[in-house]
Amino acid sequence: MRNLTTNSLKSFAMIVLVSLVLSSCGARKKTTVLHGKGSSPSGKVYSDASSARGASGKGNTLANYAEILGVSERSLNNKELYNFIDEWIGSPHRMGGLQKNGIDCSAFVGILYSKVYNENLPRTSRDMAEHVKRKYENQLKEGDLVFFSFGGRNIDHVGVYLQNNKFVHVSTKRGVIISDIKDTWYYKYFTRAGTPKG
Repeated sequence: MRNLTTNSLKSFAMIVLVSLVLSSCGARKKTTVLHGKGSSPSGKVYSDASSARGASGKGNTLANYAEILGVSERSLNNKELYNFIDEWIGSPHRMGGLQKNGIDCSAFVGILYSKVYNENLPRTSRDMAEHVKRKYENQLKEGDLVFFSFGGRNIDHVGVYLQNNKFVHVSTKRGVIISDIKDTWYYKYFTRAGTPKG
């Protein structure tokens, strides 16, 4: 009977471990590094958006983000949002992490929402997806949440929409990064978007 219980616990632990891995941030893609003064503590702004590959990153913080997003600097009204992103850009992915030395996608989005919008969100991307007012892609506004399913049918990744189809999220390979929903690699996994219900 003891062996049966031990084997059952091992099986249960394995199922939990596999589900955690499958529900983690699963984004991996080639990255572009832009060098510019004032862009981040390391002097780099990271993006894997195909439209940002020619960006020079030679301006101030907001100018660099405007260039990555393909918008005018004047359209970046929420300076607190871009300063927050700038503090975290390039921070590595770590499943269950909550700090700049390692963070996962839902923790990053939760902290961003707490600091920038003074709102609390559920801890997991799957739970966040259940607490949004759903929107179509063409209705997205800065600060909306975008959800992906890299591991199958369930939502397992979340990011924050910025502008011009770009979103900030935590890639498992590159950490906090700005990507483009319309880039083929992300678009095929894009499953839902919306505004958190207040």
